[in-house]
Amino acid sequence: MNPRQVADYMFNQDYFSQWMNIRMIEVKENYCLLEMPIKKDMLNGLKTVHGGVTFAFADSALAFSSNNTGDAAVALNCVINFTKAGKEGDVFRAESILVNDTRKTAVYDIKITNQNNELVAKFVGTVYKIGKKVTDL
Repeated sequence: MNPRQVADYMFNQDYFSQWMNIRMIEVKENYCLLEMPIKKDMLNGLKTVHGGVTFAFADSALAFSSNNTGDAAVALNCVINFTKAGKEGDVFRAESILVNDTRKTAVYDIKITNQNNELVAKFVGTVYKIGKKVTDL
């Protein structure tokens, strides 16, 4: 399977990403660009996007980029910095780029922006390669 097919295979089983209405814009080996509309049920008590939603969106980008070669990888460590509050009606984009790759781990930079290309969050995720194929899980 090519990277897009692997990402589609994963997405079809990822009910949480489906609930978030994530759309895959572009998928290449060890890379993805996702889009997600912000819905009312994603807001917190301050009427801004819940931090967990933003984190989950970045985590989905990490998953679709780090597994799309067909070799399974799981999150080992993730750090997020929130830079701008999101609001209902916003459209978030997450771009995940591989920055370091070793035999057992890889590090990805994920930038989340809104429809105005303003930085909403910066996420760095480290994955551990578990030595299995995505389709075997």
